Amino acid sequence: MVSRDSPLILIVEDDVVLSKTIERQLQLSGMEAQAFFNAADALSFLQRSFSNLMLLDINLPDRDGISLLSDLQKRKIFVPTIFMTGVDAADVKMRGFNCGADDFIMKPVDLNELVARISAVLRRSERAMDLDVTANTSLADGKFIFLNAEIDPAKLEIKFPNGNKTSVGKKEFGIITCFYKNPHTILSRKSIIHSVWGNHANVRSRSLDQYIVKLRHVFYRNGIGTDFNLRTIHGIGYMYTPG
Repeated sequence: MVSRDSPLILIVEDDVVLSKTIERQLQLSGMEAQAFFNAADALSFLQRSFSNLMLLDINLPDRDGISLLSDLQKRKIFVPTIFMTGVDAADVKMRGFNCGADDFIMKPVDLNELVARISAVLRRSERAMDLDVTANTSLADGKFIFLNAEIDPAKLEIKFPNGNKTSVGKKEFGIITCFYKNPHTILSRKSIIHSVWGNHANVRSRSLDQYIVKLRHVFYRNGIGTDFNLRTIHGIGYMYTPG
């Protein structure tokens, strides 16, 4: 039985019979599955929705699977991906792995092996996400200086020049990181939200503004003004200027 917490697996495969067979097997294994028969429909879905993993055919009617995965990467849509292919060619696998593939499975597909490989990739993906603070920050990131304060992602902590240490939330850290990585750049509210919450986030600009107001207060209470270095660009977003 599929539960609400079951991983969603996309099947991007133009062989309808194979696609439906895999879909039934995944559902019997406790996963949700959704099939697409071309790259365009899969891309459209992933631009607006989340998926835990994608099973991707190399040869699709409208484009090859490797170019689809490469396109997703460029759009910063990262989905663990297992390629399904009938061609056991080293150059094909090399191209696939170079553009972000997690695994390959040969056709004809052994359904039990496929489920085992999906489970293995999902476990690896979950372990990697355990270190994620937000979409753009990780507990493994090193310390850095922002507005003369030391930022420590591993501790979710800010150390100020006056010696005070303050813990702040994950989203605030993501916002700081977004500014730190994009100095002297006007960032729209939408781009900051996508950077911190992810491409599919449904977060209002007003919510982002509230987070930034909270950050300004944290720095102000510790003797650091933000009006010059972190400017509001009215009608657009924000710009961070180091110094």
